[in-house]
Amino acid sequence: MRDAKYIDILVVNGAWQLDAGGQPRYTRDRHSIGQDIKHRIMESGLARKLIGERSPTLRADVMTEIELLVENDERLVPGSIVIREEAHERVLVTARTYEFGDLEVTL
Repeated sequence: MRDAKYIDILVVNGAWQLDAGGQPRYTRDRHSIGQDIKHRIMESGLARKLIGERSPTLRADVMTEIELLVENDERLVPGSIVIREEAHERVLVTARTYEFGDLEVTL
């Protein structure tokens, strides 16, 4: 992790991942950015709003809100963000980072 630019505690299913010694595991760079994006969307309430919305038109509006939220991350190339609903309960966010290539985040 010494050469990593972004370091974060690894979170899986809302819980810290611990190693065999009970210490937090870490993630870095591209994965850390993806994790930040996922948490930003979850904390904004937009994921919950999307789940509760049945109208296709209003769901599209929430998807646009998510895209605008993600677009604000300065580590991402503007215009590279794509939000795609793969299923009613599954949303895929793809984007290109300036330094670490493409990333995918599933909500």
